[in-house]
Amino acid sequence: MSSPAIVVDGLTKRFGAAEALRGLSFTVGRGELFGLVGPDGAGKTTTIRALAGLIDPDGGTVRVMDVDPRSDAAREQIGLMPQQYSLYGDLSIGENLRFFGQLFGIPKKLYAERIARLMEVTRLGPFMDRRADALSGGMYKKLALACALLHQPPLLLLDEPTNGVDPVSRRELWALLQEFVEQGMTVLVSTPYMDEAERCHRVALVHQGRKLADGPPAELARGYASFEELFIARTEEAV
Repeated sequence: MSSPAIVVDGLTKRFGAAEALRGLSFTVGRGELFGLVGPDGAGKTTTIRALAGLIDPDGGTVRVMDVDPRSDAAREQIGLMPQQYSLYGDLSIGENLRFFGQLFGIPKKLYAERIARLMEVTRLGPFMDRRADALSGGMYKKLALACALLHQPPLLLLDEPTNGVDPVSRRELWALLQEFVEQGMTVLVSTPYMDEAERCHRVALVHQGRKLADGPPAELARGYASFEELFIARTEEAV
């Protein structure tokens, strides 16, 4: 059996007096759609930043695709879409994509093939000349997703990707994630929305930097009226 795509073991992180992560542990299998579920302040963004190698944990260990996320070897393995994606507003969709293609060092022929596929799945092709700062919330997120996928990483990390988008775009983004997973990609997505958690193969419920539970959503919610009721009950137990 292949090793997990993500291993988080006893992760801790402080920012001054604030303890963002308190011994967080979970694993994500390869080809799995995994949800990191919790409210604002739960530690989701801090966890994703640690997985992407952007911050050093104070304690515990993190491995992604069998490597240290802070290593050079991790760069080709990870695609990251943070909450506030740094697209260039004064550049068009096509110009943003070309910039990130050059940043990843993708050869022109391969770049053309990947752009054709990404435009097909995101349906941004007719808008290649539109400036990023003129895009709707949903289109902006799709462009950010396309930029994160240009180098075809085996692992995709998304921090609340549907925050601030309309219901149609939200549904389309989740359909894309399902398609990527079906093609073998591992996807970890953070979300505060319980209905989105139910779309994942497995989830970890997090609250105040701690894991409350993990497993398949349907199994976790067994005996509760809804997944939301489960989360409320586990949160109250943790207080």
